[in-house]
Amino acid sequence: MRSEPPQHPGMDRDPGYGQRHTPFYSQPDIRIYELNKRLQQRTEENLREDSDNLWWDAFATEFFEDDATLTLSFCLEDGPKRYTIGRTLIPRYFRTIFEGGVTDLYFTLKHPKESFHNTFITLDCENTTMTTHHGKPMFTKVCTDGRLMLEFTYDDLMRIKNWHFAIRQHTEMIPRSVIAMHDPAMLEQLSKNITRQGLTSFTLNYLRLCVILEPMQELMSRHKAYGLNPRDCLKTTLFQKWQRMVAPPANTERPPSKRRKRKASQSGQGSGNSNNQSGGGGSKKKFPTAGRKRSAESDLVLPLDEFGESHDL
Repeated sequence: MRSEPPQHPGMDRDPGYGQRHTPFYSQPDIRIYELNKRLQQRTEENLREDSDNLWWDAFATEFFEDDATLTLSFCLEDGPKRYTIGRTLIPRYFRTIFEGGVTDLYFTLKHPKESFHNTFITLDCENTTMTTHHGKPMFTKVCTDGRLMLEFTYDDLMRIKNWHFAIRQHTEMIPRSVIAMHDPAMLEQLSKNITRQGLTSFTLNYLRLCVILEPMQELMSRHKAYGLNPRDCLKTTLFQKWQRMVAPPANTERPPSKRRKRKASQSGQGSGNSNNQSGGGGSKKKFPTAGRKRSAESDLVLPLDEFGESHDL
């Protein structure tokens, strides 16, 4: 039996006119309501591999920015954990929740605090509950409590740029009729939690895998774009990163200033030489002038030599 997420008072139906058109989202909590409604529209016909991928990609495109990040922080038996994934891995994250036996998922926000800025809107809800209904191995309702911090873009789409859910605790609830069965084997199974901090084993394994997949996104995109083998992709990526590290800043103007100084010194030296020649002792003053000219040229060559030697490495 599917349950409906909490209804928002401003998103009802007009009698006789059908559902209202989607308005401009002026409040972030309405956007979360729409996210819950979209999750409720996921039906059994979307469980095929190809169509399910397209559905989750469309879901992430509707509610998340192209450079969005999703962060989960919680504490397990072996210590605190914090996982951050990028936009390309967000669709798969939501999909793993349902692959772990979840049939319904929605978020409930109590007394959220909103703050408007020039280009984005932040929502901070200290009391957020992520509710999931599990059908396997038996019906279980899991309520995961925590703090939800969101950052929305301040435009017509109003998509999520940053998502951070800090989990504090979770509660697993089962029907009373199951306990009344008095089956020892069943009671032993009921005494074990089916989630860890409200997250299924599918989701936790995926988050651990994302720690490895996230740094490899650039390599995989390069392999897909240019058809290079993994070793060449790694060499090219590392070389470009090294070039960005050793390359001088783009706004530097030291070489032009040196050229201007050298021209000024040459003109000054030329005037001095002409004065010396007019005095009759110009032939003896040429050696210091040539020495200063060579030192100026060597100052210009040194940075090029240093850059050339580093480039060869």
